[in-house]
This record gives sequence, structure tokens and C-alpha cells, in this order.
Amino acid sequence: MAAQDTVAVRKRPAPRTATPPHPPRGPRGPRGRARRAGPTPWLYLAPALVVLGGLLAYPVYQLGLISLFHYTQAQVSGGEPTTFRGLGNYTELLADEQFWQVLLTTVLFAAACVVSTLAVGCALAVLLTRVRAVPRLALMLAALGAWATPAVTGSTVWLLLFDADFGPVNRILGLGDHSWTYGRYSAFLLVLLEVVWCSFPFVMVTVYAGIRAVPAEVLEAAALDGASQWRVWRSVLAPMLRPILVVVTIQSVIWDFKVFTQIYVMTGGGGIAGQNLVLNVYAYQKAFASSQYSLGAAIGVVMLLILLAVTLVYLRLLRRQGEEL
Repeated sequence: MAAQDTVAVRKRPAPRTATPPHPPRGPRGPRGRARRAGPTPWLYLAPALVVLGGLLAYPVYQLGLISLFHYTQAQVSGGEPTTFRGLGNYTELLADEQFWQVLLTTVLFAAACVVSTLAVGCALAVLLTRVRAVPRLALMLAALGAWATPAVTGSTVWLLLFDADFGPVNRILGLGDHSWTYGRYSAFLLVLLEVVWCSFPFVMVTVYAGIRAVPAEVLEAAALDGASQWRVWRSVLAPMLRPILVVVTIQSVIWDFKVFTQIYVMTGGGGIAGQNLVLNVYAYQKAFASSQYSLGAAIGVVMLLILLAVTLVYLRLLRRQGEEL
């Protein structure tokens, strides 16, 4: 009996312990936390979105609406009724050979401005990390002064500096009465210098702030390995600063693609026979000089679509490379 009792005891199943309740299922990681946050972030952004909607959404809507009608000075004064053309303005615009020439010029000029601005801004940002406090402060103040100068004022000053009769640049370089705004390429070069002068401070300050956030140990390790300044920038700083470089690049593309004031002031509205026209000035001439407001609006819509496409393609390529923006 004792043996049977022992066997019975051994075969008796062990008591079950209470299992802890399963954690509630839900999204994990950063995206899960963002979803659990609910609408709170959007509530904080709501005032800014309302302001941007009023300042941007309605004008863009009106721009697109005007581009679909035949809208000239006769319609503005009420002499003729407004007629709906649909995509007729865009068809007329795309059939215009001058539009394609101006578009190509705008793309090339904007690309040159963006590359030059990024090169100067990044170089000076690195320089700021190498100089002492007093030269750094002087360079920062000079750059911020250029950044704060209105475009009309800056363009006028640059015209005076490169004036054929009284400008000091021609005297220093021994060019006599050379006119920088007469030739097509020299006029574009002059405008490019002014655009870079007023745009590089944004890149310099932004990239400098990013460099200061890089751990000093990383830079010291690269220096101990014998890396040159260019190698440190290309292999260490540039990859770590890629999100910042994306922001300044997109911003520079938007700014330089829609340059208007510098071209209009420094070339007298587009240069001799329109040799220095860019899309913004071309749209202005169509809308106000020729009173073809619908064609000017169509050019504005085309510019908006181009900028949106460039920005979205650039961001898509970066996301494919696994970059967090």
C-alpha cells in the first residue's frame, strides 16, 4: 500500500501556477509610440498649419484657377467676359520655344547657385571650427549682415561694385570700362556671386551647428588615423550631417530656382533681348508686361510642380538609402 501510495503521489500532476497576463498587443517601437500619442502633436501644429493654409493654400488655388481661364487686361477691366480654356494655356506654353530655353537656363543657373552656395557655406562652417573666438565672431557677424541685407539693396550694391565707370572691381582688376551686365555669361556670373553672397550664411550657420554636435572623440580618432581635412569631411562629417545637408540643399534649390529680384535688378528685367531670363522673370513679363495673366499663372504652376517633384524625388532616394529625416 505504501508503494502504491508513493506511485500515486508521483503521478499526481503538479499544481498549475498562475500565468501573468499577456501585455496588451499594440504597435511596437518608435512608430507605436507615435501612434499612441494620438492627435496631440497635431494640436500643437494646428495654429501654424492654419496660418500656412491661409497664406499658401488660397493663393495657390487662385493661381491654378487663373491658369485655366483666358485672363488678360480686357477681363480685368471688365471689357470682355472671362472664358474657360482648360489646359489651353499650358498647351500654348509648352509649344513656346522660348519657354523651354528659359526653363533650361533656369535649371542650369539654379544648379550652379546651389552647388556654389553649398561649397562656400560648408567650407566656411569647417573654418569656423578651426579659428579662435574673435575671428569666429567677426565671420559670423559679417555673414549674418549679408544674410539680413534685402535682395534689392544687395543687388544695387553689387552693381555699384562692378559698375563699368565707377566700380572699384574694374579698377583693381585693370578691366577699364568693361560692362559685366552686357554679356550673357558675365551677367549670370555677377548674379550668381550676389546670390551666393546672400545665401551662404544659412548653410554656414546650419552646418556649423551640426558639426558642433558631432562627438569630439570621432574627430580625434580620425585625426589620429592620419586623415586629412578633406577625408574627415568626406568620410566622417558628411555622412553624419546628411540630414542637415538634405535640408539646406532642398531649401537652396527652392530659393535659387525662383530667383527674381537679383535677375530683375541687376540685368534690367532679363538682360539685353531677354538673354538673362529665368522662369520667375519670364512669368512676370508675361503677366504684367504683356498683360497675359493666365500665361503667367500657368508658368507659376509649372514652377510649383517642378519644385515639388524635385523635392519628393530627392526625399524618396534618401529614404531608399535608409536615411532618417
